[in-house]
Amino acid sequence: MKLFKDILSGDELFSDSFPTTEVDDIVYEVETKMITKQEGNYDIGANASAEGGEEDEGFDPSVQQVNNLIDAMRLQQTAFDKKSYMVYIKEYMKKILSKLKETKPDRAEVFQAKIQPFVKKVLGEFDEYTFYTGENMDSEAMVPLSYYKEGETAPRFLFFKDGLSEEKV
Repeated sequence: MKLFKDILSGDELFSDSFPTTEVDDIVYEVETKMITKQEGNYDIGANASAEGGEEDEGFDPSVQQVNNLIDAMRLQQTAFDKKSYMVYIKEYMKKILSKLKETKPDRAEVFQAKIQPFVKKVLGEFDEYTFYTGENMDSEAMVPLSYYKEGETAPRFLFFKDGLSEEKV
């Protein structure tokens, strides 16, 4: 299995166990789904009938719908207005470009050419996106975007390809 981590924060953002598509050689689009997660109802080995307890006594389980990627990677929702996102993305692009020039100079030119149209598209559809941070909530690291494709009940997530490192697990 491959694990994709943010190169700035080290946060785990997704794995290849999620259906992933590369878009325009600049972002990975990850499909997610809503799952039912049940917490509680832990069997601790006690015999309620032998102890005089009722069958329904004990911890009441709670069931909730969660997004499988958000839950598995412990992503945290954050918020931006258009102006603050523009400030963030300019700084983020500078950091990634600097890293690329050090580690993958051949990708730096591709990144510069492809990131501008993508960011312009995001800004044009700004209200369609929800923003997340990794588990450490590092606001200077990658901020994945989520959006809903027409007719789908779970969001898709977008991750900047050049802001990720792959780790085989």
